[in-house]
Amino acid sequence: MRTLIATNNPVTLNFAEAVLKSEGILSFIMDQNMSLMDGSVGVIPRRLCVVDEDYEAAAKLLEQAEIGHELYSVE
Repeated sequence: MRTLIATNNPVTLNFAEAVLKSEGILSFIMDQNMSLMDGSVGVIPRRLCVVDEDYEAAAKLLEQAEIGHELYSVE
């Protein structure tokens, strides 16, 4: 699994998930329950993940959907 997006913005997550689903790419939202455990103050971002084999295609789709700036990068 690789993380595509890590954010506290549910609109961004839902949009990205819909873009991927429309092209047949299965995605998973991780840490959704951790957000509830922190009192819903948004300290822990939720992560949109895909399997390794779909990462490149998924990232390209999100770039085309003009949310490429949201892509998660480890620096």
